[in-house]
Parts: sequence; C-alpha cells; structure tokens
Amino acid sequence: MNNRELMQRDLSVLWHPCTQMKDHEWLPVTPIKRGEGVWLEDFDGNRYIDAISSWWVNLFGHCNPRINDRIKQQLDTLEHVILAGFSHEPVIELSERLIQITPPGLAHCFYADNGSSAIEVALKMSYHYWRNIGKPEKTKFITLGNSYHGETLGALAAGDVPLYKETYKPLLMEVITAPSPDCFYREPGESCRDYSARQFEHMRALLEEHGDEVCAVFIEPLVQCAGTMRMHDPVYLKLLREACDEYGVHLIADEIAVGFGRTGTLFACEQADITPDFMCLSKGLTGGYLPVSVTLTHERIYQAFYDEYDKLIAFLHSHSYNGNPLGCAAALATLDIFEQDEVIEQNKQLARTMQQATEHLKDHPHVGEVRQTGMILAVEMVKDKAANEPYPWQERRGLTIYQHALKNEALLRPLGNVSYLMPPYVITPEQIEHLARVMTEGIDLATRD
Repeated sequence: MNNRELMQRDLSVLWHPCTQMKDHEWLPVTPIKRGEGVWLEDFDGNRYIDAISSWWVNLFGHCNPRINDRIKQQLDTLEHVILAGFSHEPVIELSERLIQITPPGLAHCFYADNGSSAIEVALKMSYHYWRNIGKPEKTKFITLGNSYHGETLGALAAGDVPLYKETYKPLLMEVITAPSPDCFYREPGESCRDYSARQFEHMRALLEEHGDEVCAVFIEPLVQCAGTMRMHDPVYLKLLREACDEYGVHLIADEIAVGFGRTGTLFACEQADITPDFMCLSKGLTGGYLPVSVTLTHERIYQAFYDEYDKLIAFLHSHSYNGNPLGCAAALATLDIFEQDEVIEQNKQLARTMQQATEHLKDHPHVGEVRQTGMILAVEMVKDKAANEPYPWQERRGLTIYQHALKNEALLRPLGNVSYLMPPYVITPEQIEHLARVMTEGIDLATRD
C-alpha cells in the first residue's frame, strides 16, 4: 500500500475532525504506518517529527516500550469492567497517585472518557453541589475571552472561540465572559505580570456583580491552547483563587492540555501555589495512548452528594468506559516515567533549547510575538509588526508553514496565524533546532508578498 491508495480509501469513507473536507481535493491526507519516539512514518517512507504531540497528547514518544509493556500486562488480566458497584486495582492505584501529585486538598477522582467529558463533569458537579446545599439560584458560569474547553455542548458553552462556538450558539447555555489576561495585548513596556493583574479587575467586577448567581469560573491556567496559545502570568490564578473564595464561587482549572509538565511544572496551578475546586485532566494523562479523563475535587464537594439514596442527591453521571483498566495502566506507566526519569528537570533544558533556537524570530518583520511557557512555544505572524495587525484569517498563511514542514520531516499544524511547538519530551536538542529552522523557512514563505 502507498499514501495515494490509502488516501483514496480514506476519503471515500471518513469524515475528519476539525477539517473542511473539500480541502483534501488539493491538500493530501497523510496516512501513518508506524510511530517511534518523536517520529511518524507514512506509507511512502517519509518521516515527520511530531512537533505537536498529535494534538498535545503524546508525552514520551510513540510506541514507548515502558507504556507498551504496562498495557500488554493489563490486557492479559482485565480489559474492562463496569465502574458502578465494581472496581479494579489500576483505577484505585491511579486515583491514589493522582491525589498525591496534584495540588493539596484534591481528594476524589471522577473518571470519564475525554477532555470535554471531564469539563462536563465539573460543570454539572459544581451546579449540582450548590443545588444540594440549598443555593439553587447559582446557575451561571464565568469564562474567559478566547478560552476553549471542548466540543460537547456544555464544554463548548464554557469556551469563547467564535470559530468553534458561533454556529451552535442557539443550542448553548449563556455564560458570563471576562476579558482574557492574554499578555499579547499588554502596553509597550508593561510586564506580563502587571498586565495580567490589571486584567483581573474585570473579573473581580463580574464576581462582585454576579457572585450570588455564579456556580464557578472556568480557566485554562497559563496558556489558552486552542486560543492560539495565548499566555498569561500566574498572578492571575492567584488573584482568581482569592476572589473565588471571597465571593463563594468554585474555580475549575482545565489542565487537560497544560497539565503533566507542559508549562514547566507538573501542573500549571503549582506556579501560583493554588488548589482549584475542580481540576480536569486528560490528554497527557495516558501518555497519548488511550482516551481517559479525570475530574478531581475536594472532600467538601464530595460530602455534599453523600447521603441516603432516597434523598436523590447522588451524582448520577456515567460513561460506559469510566476508569477503563487499559487506560489506567497507560496512565500508571506515564506517572512511573515522571517519577523515575526526572522529566521536569530535563524539560527545563529542552525548553531553553526551544527558546534559543527561535530567539531570532523576535526580529522577523512579520512576527508579532514569540511566546513560551515551559514546553509550549508559539510564534505569531502579523501583517504589521508595529500595530500588531493580524493577517486576514481567510489567507490561511499558517497552512504554508504546514505544507513546507511536511516536505522537511516535520509536523507543524498551525492555529490560524500561529505556528507552535509542543513536542514529546523525548525530543533531542538537535531535533528542536531542526524544527526551528523549518518553522523559520515556513514563516519566510508564508509572509512573502
């Protein structure tokens, strides 16, 4: 088989995610035959460094032998069992370990299948908590401008990226939106910390006005990933935690994309030394192997649902594959690697290499910003550097970088005018430097009039 044959078969039967399928009349689908480490290989023998970790899920490379072995062992023991009324050792051990490594105070784990489902759990659980304790008037949620929390209807409502949300607006609950603390818009000479703190005053005003009717605030700590990798300072998280406590509102931390070392610490909330009321995890939780998500919360919320059955206050939410043993085995192997290999320390050097390899792009006439938080680095192209004027989205200039990268052993999938690096942690400095060269060449091509 070759790429062309598989693409033809693919296009006759598949509908791809986040894709205008008509594009594939001119933009080939790339079928992948195998993966190893940072590399993906297609059926024509071409190789690509997976610079975006296959949608931000892969932490320790494709076909990692340690994760493979753990899944194989589990496969011979138990593949799945209902988690209502039954349990199994992998889900118990995983829950114990997650409670040990997440911010202090998180005490209970509720499992689902994917990131959007974890957000739905937190949303429903927060609302249900207030109802259970006699505050049914709390029905609203606050979110940030340019935020993204998933594609199911509750998660989509909690986000604010028009590209994903606008079409389905009639189906969605209304939320209150606070301006983002996104440091791209800070004044010349203003620090990111000062700008994020200044932006928080808008959030404080909304909490003061609406606190009595608000269940929770949603936030992606430090990086709004699908929102073109826009970033803010940890001070915003600290101020938000204090204000949520002051106004009696839950804080939901969506660490689905930013957790497990992406921001330079195991969890982004650590950088503000805060504990959210709910923490949603997925993606890297299983090292990029299997769809598992978890929503962690603390004892007070758990106890609000704990009573006699006839009170009808239990959290009656479920998924068929809640706490799947194979997924839990992959997650346990992933946590083992973090524990045994000093991953966070090693990532600091990789992050420095990423910064150094792209430093020159700050002087590019059509780069508005090179921004980085830990192992996430983004380069934003602009039409006018002085005014930070973006290129019209209709020009799809990021696709030029994508196409150039595929010809040069790299997978760099853009977010509009933003090209970014979020690679597996097994990448080498030399591979990072290669990606930076390819990205630079792509930006030159994309911004050439």
